[in-house]
Amino acid sequence: MKFLLPALATLLLATACSKPEPTSMGQQLVGAASSPLVDLNLLKTKIPEVLLTAQRAPYAAPADPTCEGLAIEIMRLDAALGEDLDGPPAAPTGRLEKGRAEVDDAAIGAVRSSTESLIPFRGWVRKLTGAERASREFTKCVAAGIVRRAYLKGLGQGRGCVAPAAPTRSNG
Repeated sequence: MKFLLPALATLLLATACSKPEPTSMGQQLVGAASSPLVDLNLLKTKIPEVLLTAQRAPYAAPADPTCEGLAIEIMRLDAALGEDLDGPPAAPTGRLEKGRAEVDDAAIGAVRSSTESLIPFRGWVRKLTGAERASREFTKCVAAGIVRRAYLKGLGQGRGCVAPAAPTRSNG
């Protein structure tokens, strides 16, 4: 038992320092395993500059109001936020892929639950270390980025632009 805590700390530090592919199983596991470091405010999520800018002025007039300028800014937001709701539909998956996704999600949930339970009074620790405030700030920036992207797509639609500078139009 006395070796468990140092071994877990080593695992957390090793996973926090690795850089797996975005949205991969590895990145999700790193996020789950490094939860205590985030709770202690030792590991911070860097907010992309495009989201910080969006938070300051989500409805500001774009610097380049042309369709090309709107598309560039929207693509920068897509890179920070992920695909928008009007993105291309996901490829259909079979039972095997769905089953694998369920197992992956369960494994990530188990790791996250285990690591989050390492810190007693986690909610208070997050408040005292500033991790809760940082998490709220990140959430506000993501929300502002989503609003900014929708605003820019609306401008693009009004100007007659095509995707990505405007919403993808449905044929149905």
